[in-house]
Amino acid sequence: MIILKIGGSILTNKDSAESEVDTVSLKRIASEIKSSLDKSSKELIIVHGAGSFGHPPAKKYKIGEAFELSEYPQKRIGFCETQNAVKKLNMYICEAFIEEGLPVVAIPASSFMTATNKRITDGNLDSFKKYLQKGFIPVIYGDVVLDDELEICVISGDQLIQYLAKNLNPDMVVLGTDVDGVYNKNPKTHDDAIFFDRFSSLDDLDTFEGTTNVDVTGGMVGKIKELLYLADLGIESKIINAEVENNIFKVLENEEVKGTIISRGN
Repeated sequence: MIILKIGGSILTNKDSAESEVDTVSLKRIASEIKSSLDKSSKELIIVHGAGSFGHPPAKKYKIGEAFELSEYPQKRIGFCETQNAVKKLNMYICEAFIEEGLPVVAIPASSFMTATNKRITDGNLDSFKKYLQKGFIPVIYGDVVLDDELEICVISGDQLIQYLAKNLNPDMVVLGTDVDGVYNKNPKTHDDAIFFDRFSSLDDLDTFEGTTNVDVTGGMVGKIKELLYLADLGIESKIINAEVENNIFKVLENEEVKGTIISRGN
């Protein structure tokens, strides 16, 4: 089983004030996934970020922050707007995948997961297992869920990866982002950024700016923290650049791709 995360920065224009799908990248990635599945049979789960669809309403309504009871009616609207926005993005993604002949089925986190203080604490994955057994590709994405302490919160695609991997024990975990892997600085703005081909601790970094965006789900630091937890369980993961043509295909075929391996080992 492979868990593949496709970042929102790849699928949408996160810097845009409007919700825009990057249709060119989406079609290319769908094609690369289909080519890999045609070449070799494999179980696949796809996780995707919220990008320019989910982050604006989540930020506007401060989803996940403490609030007074009198604010609940407005917070509920914010929850609904955010959920609807990410569901809309997921629909575009699933349409593109289905057009490529990929048997994807959307399983929204908000439909079966709950959290406590922004961490997933409940979510039965039997449906994932059944869909996989039937040859489907489950697709889940960054979403809003009910929270036992905060009433509502945002659950990132990166936290979903951690939860899925911890409970399903995949053979491979891959994160497709907009950079080649982990750097100590943003490589898009710093020529002296140092690349890590293997990463085992946040202590390795003196300064850490992550990728081009700092968003409501934590950016690159958030991704690494989730993956280091998996590394403690013995599950390695790899961060690659999904904007590079054929990288998704190659990594799914276990071919050499530049990236950062997240592992507690040497």
